[in-house]
Amino acid sequence: MLALKLFLVPGFLLLVSLAARRWGPAVGGWLAGLPIVTGPILGFIALEQGAVFAAQAAGGSLMAVVSTVAVTVAYAHAARVARWPVAVAAAMATWMLVAGCLSLLPESLALSAALAGASWLIAPRLFPPAAASGPAPASDRRELALRMVAGALLSLVVTQVAASAGPRWSGLLAVFPMMSIVLAGFSHRTQGPAYTATLLRGLARGLLSFAAFCWVAAVLLPMAGTAAGFAAAVLAALLAQLATLRRRPRS
Repeated sequence: MLALKLFLVPGFLLLVSLAARRWGPAVGGWLAGLPIVTGPILGFIALEQGAVFAAQAAGGSLMAVVSTVAVTVAYAHAARVARWPVAVAAAMATWMLVAGCLSLLPESLALSAALAGASWLIAPRLFPPAAASGPAPASDRRELALRMVAGALLSLVVTQVAASAGPRWSGLLAVFPMMSIVLAGFSHRTQGPAYTATLLRGLARGLLSFAAFCWVAAVLLPMAGTAAGFAAAVLAALLAQLATLRRRPRS
């Protein structure tokens, strides 16, 4: 189990990074919207804490789509007027504020789904105007290593504190946008704000698949069990991703 935690999540992050290098930031961000980090984390939680606990955490993760959208929008705007360290700080402060507010709301899957859907629908209107941006040059090896290490640490920390943190904050922490911030920070530093905004706009668009995964997992895990519940959630995520294929941002 420990070996899976250390290698599975970073492996997904590496694939997304390589996709951004090959096909550009819009595609890389769009793929990053998939539940490539939260999915394995919720799977580990289900194995260690049970399907019911994981379903509650999935509901919390669904609510946190709102904070993830807020972070991507905040970073895209901050990158236009500030260097990457300031933009990173602004994005993290935005997450803390929004996630803290969300943690005060009543636990309701219907409310989580409504807020997630509303934030996804309005996200394209909140980003700065799009600018042309092409594929990125080869990423620095240290950047790729940092992304992978951060993903491993995130999965380890969340699964270890899940029981004490409770399902609501476990779900919120499962989608703490460490990966988004790392991707944005390095992209901003090396490629500039236009490239970064394109990456984050694509990520926000891809969050529909993330929301579908979390909603189906929250509904089906208690009734269908871990294997069937996650299989259905993965299928829902893939179908949602296909639904956004025509509408994804161009590189």
